[in-house]
Amino acid sequence: YDFNVKGELRHLDTNESFVFSYYKNAYEQNHKRYQVLVHLITQYVYELLERVCMLQKVYIPTGAKEDEPRSFFFMSENALSSSSLIVLLQDRGVFRAGQWGQRTTVKEGLVHGTQIPFIKMALQSHRGVIVLNPNDNFVALKTENERLSFPTREGALTSMESVWWMPKRGSSSPEEHTIYVWDHFISKSAVENVAFIAHGYGGLVFVDLLVHRKWEVMNKVYSVAFIDSMHNTQHQSGSDPQVQEWLQKYCREWVSNSKPLDKAVGSVVKVNCPTVSAGTEKHGLAPSCCLHAIFKYLKSMLKAK
Repeated sequence: YDFNVKGELRHLDTNESFVFSYYKNAYEQNHKRYQVLVHLITQYVYELLERVCMLQKVYIPTGAKEDEPRSFFFMSENALSSSSLIVLLQDRGVFRAGQWGQRTTVKEGLVHGTQIPFIKMALQSHRGVIVLNPNDNFVALKTENERLSFPTREGALTSMESVWWMPKRGSSSPEEHTIYVWDHFISKSAVENVAFIAHGYGGLVFVDLLVHRKWEVMNKVYSVAFIDSMHNTQHQSGSDPQVQEWLQKYCREWVSNSKPLDKAVGSVVKVNCPTVSAGTEKHGLAPSCCLHAIFKYLKSMLKAK
C-alpha cells in the first residue's frame, strides 16, 4: 500500500482501498495487519510534518536524562516569536501528532485524516503552528518474567514475556502533555495571539488547561475552534462564571450534523459557546469539512481583537 497523488491509500498492484478483512475468519491476524499499517502511517505522517510542512520536532521533558523515555511535539520554525500562533489539539485515541483520526486516514486519505491541510493554511497566512502529541503517553518496557503456571509434566515454571507501561514525564496524559507545552513553551513566548483548534477529547483537554491556567490562557488565547468537542463547561469549571463567560465570548463549536455548514445548531445539553454545523454527520470528517469555516472565524476573531 502507498498514498497516491491525491493522498488516498491504495494497493500498489490492484489500486484498491485497504482491505480490513484480508484473512477469512481471522480477526486477530487482520487486527495485527492493521496495526502494522497504522504504525507505518504514523511514521510517514511524522515524516511529512518535517519534510513537507517544515516543522521541527521538539522533545520533552526539556531536561530529560539520556535514558529517560521522552515524548515530543512539532512546531514551525519561528512559532514562538510569531505575531499569532495556532495550536492543534487532536482527539483521544491510538493515533499520534499530525492526525485527526486513524481510520479516517486509512479510509479517506491524508487530506481528511491528517492535520496537514490545517498546518499549510496556517503557515500560508503567516501564523506559527504547534502540533501537540497528546496521546503519546507511555513507553513499553518488555521484561522476562518467571511465572508460576499450572503444573505440567515438564515442570511448573514457564517463562513469560510481560510488558510494563512506563509513563513519560510531563506527558502521562493528554491533559498533562498540553499543560507541559503551555508552561514551558507557549506561556514563556512573546506570542500575544494564540488560537486553539481542538477536536473531540481535545476540547475537554483545552478546557482543563483553561481551568488550571485561567488568567494566562485568557490573556494569550484570542479564540478557540472546537470540533465535536467532549468538554463539559459546568462539570469542568465548577461553575466558574468567568470561565463560562470567556468560552461563550471567544469560542465556537462545529458539530457533526445534517444541517449545512455553519448553520446554527441548538444544543440542549451544553450551556457554553455558539454551536454550528460542521457540514457532515461523520465525526471523522468533521475537521476537514469545516477547515475553511474555522480559519475564516479565527481571522475575524483576531481582527476583532
